[in-house]
Amino acid sequence: MHLVNDSFQPSSPSVNAGATQPSRLGVYLEGDGVDIAVTAPNAQAVEVCFFTSGEPTAQETRYRLLGPTDGIWHGHVAGITAGTCYGFRAWGPWNPEQGHLFNPYKLALDPYARAISGNVELCSQTYAHKTDAALYPLYPFQLDPTNSAPFTARAVVVDKQFEVVPGPKTSWENTVIYEAHVKGLTKQLPGIPQELQGTYAGLAHPVTISYLKDLGITAVELLPVHAKLSEAFLNERGLSNYWGYSTLSYFAPEPSYATSKARCLGPTAVLDEFRGMVSILHENGIEVLLDVVYNHTCEGSSDGQALSWRALDNAMYYRLNSQGGNIDYTGCGNTLDTSHPRVVQMILDSLRYWVSEVGIDGFRFDLAVTCARGEEHFTRFHPFFQACLDDPVLRDVKMIAEPWDVGPDGWKTGDFPLPFSTWNDRYRDTVRGFWVSDGRAQSRGESHGAPPFELAFRLSGSQDIYGAGHIPAVRSPRCSVNFLTAHDGFTLGDLVSYDHKHNENNLENNRDGSDNNLSWNHGSEGRVFIPGHEAEKILQTDSPLAELAAARIRSTLNMFTTLFISSGTPMMLAGDEFARTQGGNNNAYCQDNETTWLNWELAEWQKELYRAVQKLITLRREHPVFRPSKFLTGKPHPGDTISDLSWYNQVGLLMGDRAWHDPASRVFQMLRSGRPYGDQDLLAVFNGMLSPKHVRLAPGRGTAYHEVWDSAITEADEDVPSLNLAGDDILLEPLSIKLFLADSRED
Repeated sequence: MHLVNDSFQPSSPSVNAGATQPSRLGVYLEGDGVDIAVTAPNAQAVEVCFFTSGEPTAQETRYRLLGPTDGIWHGHVAGITAGTCYGFRAWGPWNPEQGHLFNPYKLALDPYARAISGNVELCSQTYAHKTDAALYPLYPFQLDPTNSAPFTARAVVVDKQFEVVPGPKTSWENTVIYEAHVKGLTKQLPGIPQELQGTYAGLAHPVTISYLKDLGITAVELLPVHAKLSEAFLNERGLSNYWGYSTLSYFAPEPSYATSKARCLGPTAVLDEFRGMVSILHENGIEVLLDVVYNHTCEGSSDGQALSWRALDNAMYYRLNSQGGNIDYTGCGNTLDTSHPRVVQMILDSLRYWVSEVGIDGFRFDLAVTCARGEEHFTRFHPFFQACLDDPVLRDVKMIAEPWDVGPDGWKTGDFPLPFSTWNDRYRDTVRGFWVSDGRAQSRGESHGAPPFELAFRLSGSQDIYGAGHIPAVRSPRCSVNFLTAHDGFTLGDLVSYDHKHNENNLENNRDGSDNNLSWNHGSEGRVFIPGHEAEKILQTDSPLAELAAARIRSTLNMFTTLFISSGTPMMLAGDEFARTQGGNNNAYCQDNETTWLNWELAEWQKELYRAVQKLITLRREHPVFRPSKFLTGKPHPGDTISDLSWYNQVGLLMGDRAWHDPASRVFQMLRSGRPYGDQDLLAVFNGMLSPKHVRLAPGRGTAYHEVWDSAITEADEDVPSLNLAGDDILLEPLSIKLFLADSRED
């Protein structure tokens, strides 16, 4: 172990005064200058460094901060104004075996930077240790004595410019989430000026707003918008981290998603464009949820760059093993140490900032199990959970967890306490299995597929997961975020078009991405038709190509129908409503091109599919019986004569216990009473077999059933719905669903 002992010793003048609020971390305009506070408890000295501009060669002025006070270094510097670039340099032991990598030659980005200037270069100067020409470390680790300031990003002092329009505060019961990428959603969207395509402003353009509102979604869940940095191995391949799960700053928006005009005006204009986007979406009744990555950072494993947290206090921010190396519960090289109170504080401060200053309505936490690990294992009693529940800023916003990571005992679907909902992967796999991979198995004569009990649980809000355990009384179906696809995996259009992943363009020899897709190409691998008049003519015939297209569309609508009649919170992937494709790539995280940008040149069949999905969302919005807010009991509500939920077999009799576990019982009916909601009763009739089936409609109240939906009909039908009586015999096409509404009044 040794300390730096040369001209980079902290010989600069100390600040003349401490910060007004030393516990307020970050840099804030205060009085005649700025207050500064940064956490680095293992450091022996910390300097704040101000630059005359954002240029790499800008002059640097350094001040030594006071402290540490409870691990915080702080001070006040007069004469600093909004727009000034800054960073930190930290002194301390160089002892890699204990995780200490202090190197004051390396400029550290403020972990609380609300705007950033410049870019990080992939070069030896941005590593704390010496590297060879290929940027691999020299062993044992040796301190690198080159200044990183000209080669790395800098924080920028900001001032709030305007108030953000408050969000609509949509109830969970009425929420429909649309997962989208800021750039990919509008990069090719017609009607948006070219300079706005793929930007925050493009997302807020009237064309985008109109599309989202017409579809019927209530919240956009944006893939990470925190400032990001692509991994070194992607740079070597000429690729980039398109999804953005490689965070450089937890407080600053990603500059590349802003318009070129905003970028030219500076980092504050980038932040203003983002906040303006949020305001416009709010004005139109749309909430904004952010996908956030508080489990790891862009600095990678122990041999990665020293850009912010690692340069300030590596041993505090990261989980380390006994040799000082990074513990990796995320699969991304490092893991933030949420057993440390200051790390939890950083996460909470970031969340509060995005809610209170930027107007964000909620968050989806990537690999959220990592955020709730104590010394090692996940605990539902983690202080982070309790803080989110108690915090007056955070307790009323939407919190959604991705309930797994790659660490020990890392699958925790259903284990997250309030206020969290969680992505329900069992829902995804069950619905895919019943309608897609089981159909594939039947087509090959392998089996009937799974029995119906698992699908019934998912339709009912996954009560076996969220209505059981240590806190069943306080959770509701909204805790299950039901989804068919997400950014990670096949699109819905590819799910019904490919048996196998096709990730060759990721340059990993197709080894990346999941092999457990539960997909079915319906007999021919890949998309087989393109937009155009000839394709539409073919689809109107009885040709094998038309049959293939119809089967894929029906499978798609079966899944969408299931999604929008299931208890819980529905989430859909942008573009699935018109069956967008990624060419079979199920791990397109590094494809910033036409593979991932939504293609809005829609064929007529895609427009019909969109209208069908739109109708399903409308039915869900107009009929609360589609979206129960509480778990149902199977018993009548007071004053009702039928159970709130009941299940019938193919001949209209109540399902017996044996039938639930019989794969031959994949033709069944679900009846929900509408009376508790002041609504009509809902009867859903399922045919999970690869042949047409006659079904005797459930008795219910003995009233007439009005057919409102048939997944075997692509075009949304606006005619008067057909009428059937309880006990009537109806025909269901292979692998299809029919929905009926019935008067809930007694005869």
